Amino acid sequence: MGGLYVHFPFCAVRCIYCDFYARVRKDWTPYVDALLREAAERKEDWTGVPLSTMYFGGGTPSILPESELARAAVGLRNILSLNPQEFTVEVNPDDVTPAKAAAWRAMGVTRVSMGVQTFDDAQLEWMHRRHTAAGAVEAFGTLRRAGFDNLSLDLIFGFTGLSDETWAHSVDAALALSPEHISCYQMTGRYADPDEDRCRRQYAMLQGRLAGAGFLQYEISNYARPGFESRHNSAYWTRAPYLGLGAGAHSFDGKGLRSWNTPDIDSYIASRPGGSETLSERESYEEKLMLGLRTVAGLPYAALTPKERQWLSEKKPVLDSLSKTGKLSLEPDRIRIPAGELFVSDWIISQVFPERKG
Repeated sequence: MGGLYVHFPFCAVRCIYCDFYARVRKDWTPYVDALLREAAERKEDWTGVPLSTMYFGGGTPSILPESELARAAVGLRNILSLNPQEFTVEVNPDDVTPAKAAAWRAMGVTRVSMGVQTFDDAQLEWMHRRHTAAGAVEAFGTLRRAGFDNLSLDLIFGFTGLSDETWAHSVDAALALSPEHISCYQMTGRYADPDEDRCRRQYAMLQGRLAGAGFLQYEISNYARPGFESRHNSAYWTRAPYLGLGAGAHSFDGKGLRSWNTPDIDSYIASRPGGSETLSERESYEEKLMLGLRTVAGLPYAALTPKERQWLSEKKPVLDSLSKTGKLSLEPDRIRIPAGELFVSDWIISQVFPERKG
């Protein structure tokens, strides 16, 4: 099964930590026109690929008027003959109103991912977020009252000035809302906390609190109540095919072909330039292993071809060394990183593939 990702690169303001392609502008109508045009142009190439999920990401999809977002949803369903089992929309708390929530329900959205990031008002202001902690709580309630029973919250840790106490407050405030899913990302870039021990401590605190509340961790940054794992994002980690529409969106055929659109709204609307690359067998194997090691379940050996199993066996000395120190778990049917070591997964993977360092 594959998925459809649609990128809406529009924001009211730029958050200090964001490195996704997005711009502060409002030319939504010609952009939706271009999305539907791209879908029609690429439909034939994806006819044989069942797209079981649809994900509207950004940017800020929720900033669009209800009519434009619905036009995109209905148009894409019709053009691509979609009946997604899961339809996610990313939203910002300050965009959530009863009218918009009802409209999202009416257009078939089954899952909402809301970017809260922190429940500390001073930190929200520093991040250039438009909402307050109280506003996030109210937005969550509005979504519940609209009938959504699959809600995800985004949080951020590991940034300059974040104390363990404030972090614990944000995690507990998120849990108090009883969402079905929580995604949590460590800040990178100029505002990242250089104290690795504190970051690791905050990550462990997150794992412990969420586990105690009944959440299951299924990937480095993702936790869900049983049965509420993101189907769309899970497909990325197993290298399932996905079609990406919009400025800056990427696509993958499930084998080795990756393609992308220009990360520029004007060029995308005018002519949709882009590029592509075909991964070699070795590159596909390395990607398969690295993505598999991001997940708590790890990579089953059955997912590897005979040649890939041979390549993995060539890593036996380093794999055995990592296993002896508890960094890797070499099980009869799979290889995985223990949950307690996921915080240093990048380092572990760099030991397996030292040639990729830098």
